[in-house]
Amino acid sequence: MSRIFHTFCVALLLASTVKAQDAVSFRADIAPILINNCLACHGPKKAEGGYRVDTFERFLREGDSELAAITAGNHDESESLRRIKSEDEFERMPLEGQPLSAQETALIENWITQGAKYDAEDPQAALATIVPAPTHPAPPETYPRSVPITAVTFSPDGSQVVTGGYHEVVLWNTADGAMIKRIQNVGQRTFALRFSNDGQHLVAAGGAPGRLGEARIFSAATGDLVSVLGTTSDVVLDAQFNLTGDHLAVAGADSSIRIYEFPAGNLVRTISSHSDWIMAIAWDNEGKRLASASRDKTAKLFDVETGELLVTYSGHNNPVKGVAFHPDNNHIYSAGGDNKVHWWNSADGKKAGELAQGGEVYKLEKIGGVITTSSADKTIRQIDAATQKEIRNYAGHADWTLSSAFHEATKRIAGGAFDGAVKIWNAEDGAEVLTFVAAPGVK
Repeated sequence: MSRIFHTFCVALLLASTVKAQDAVSFRADIAPILINNCLACHGPKKAEGGYRVDTFERFLREGDSELAAITAGNHDESESLRRIKSEDEFERMPLEGQPLSAQETALIENWITQGAKYDAEDPQAALATIVPAPTHPAPPETYPRSVPITAVTFSPDGSQVVTGGYHEVVLWNTADGAMIKRIQNVGQRTFALRFSNDGQHLVAAGGAPGRLGEARIFSAATGDLVSVLGTTSDVVLDAQFNLTGDHLAVAGADSSIRIYEFPAGNLVRTISSHSDWIMAIAWDNEGKRLASASRDKTAKLFDVETGELLVTYSGHNNPVKGVAFHPDNNHIYSAGGDNKVHWWNSADGKKAGELAQGGEVYKLEKIGGVITTSSADKTIRQIDAATQKEIRNYAGHADWTLSSAFHEATKRIAGGAFDGAVKIWNAEDGAEVLTFVAAPGVK
């Protein structure tokens, strides 16, 4: 028995030695641990102890303690690992979260012992941009409660309405509200949904606040994941195709706009000018300029070719959450926390007019010649983009309306609310045609 036990122990020792010597990848193994457990308190917006982990370069730097965060080849002289392993609840990291698992701690320790090597290209790149695209958790089979509908759109033929859920995108029949399909492997929340111009792809933009932002491209026919664009360290809040559909712009809480060739996915340009979240973006009618709406209380206009800032509009004095171009391409609409839709001159940023809304505007969309707003007064409004006159308002929601969509061919308008309800109206007469809760299993 003792010989068998001895042989078993030797085998375990050899197995653990081999495992410890397996190459640990910073990109695939370490960066995801930092994103999921450390970035919220040690990122660009909040750096506890003067220490940041949002890039490889910063992860290696000293914090306020002036102790070496990572010492390649020597885990005993690596302050970050010491804090991770500490049993003192007042210094153990993460300070406010659960301790790292034994497996996660061992990965970091082995990576340091192996020389703390970097296996991506740019050590100054945000961690979220270098990690392999994550496989997101599956959504619950049935929801315990409804979730806010922060994104809604119609399928190209208008027969389906698509909503963002929890780690999924759900397709519903516009005739009776029956669930048709659940597209999974999606970020925690979805804030924008767009079909490509040819109808072959569905873009779901979102992520997990403070941790990950991305635009996932799915096959509209099968729901299969095609690619992931715009990966960044915080949620993506909007994604917009240009008029010809060969470029996709994404923007969000990292205060940057990224422009990609579509569907190739090549990054063309990154534009950084805002000082806070970019809530919405819009292309002009020629694909030469991009307008943006930001939580920094401004709307801006950029040259797509050069990334140059052309105009800043500061007339809202509140967070700006929606933006769209006037059909003449010379004026821009914007709306947000001041309960108004503004329109202003794209040449000099001078205000041309405003239209009162019933509450804070959460979304502003333009389809064809119609602008649609979703606001805190539980109402969807349609505005003629050429004349600035309100066409009709759609009431009936019991909670804030957070998202809306208009389908020109079928003359249907959809609105999603904070309480999870989706309503569809006939835009020709304003009649409500359907109401359902867009949460699988919730009635």
